[in-house]
Amino acid sequence: MEEKFVIKALAALAQPHRLQIFRSLVVHGANGITPAQIAQELGMPANTLSFHLKELMNADLISQERSGRNLIYRAEYDRMNAVLSYLTQNCCQGEACEVRVEEICKPC
Repeated sequence: MEEKFVIKALAALAQPHRLQIFRSLVVHGANGITPAQIAQELGMPANTLSFHLKELMNADLISQERSGRNLIYRAEYDRMNAVLSYLTQNCCQGEACEVRVEEICKPC
């Protein structure tokens, strides 16, 4: 993964509302949730939520899919894992790590 993509992802998550939204999407797993559900869960106004969802989409950390009349948002696990891999590359002073990121961050 290129450094510029990691910086973009970390910058997107370096804001409390976006971090809360992303974590909520991770918790909800592969099924994803609608903006209305996110807004209700986090107590966030729709216009604020829309702005932050756009920023997370721009960083490729989340995806959007239309399902009938609803939009479903999901965390992009592959992208998240790539960022985590980049951050932990060559960790543990070159020794094998106890737990691999791929084993922890799998979509439900």
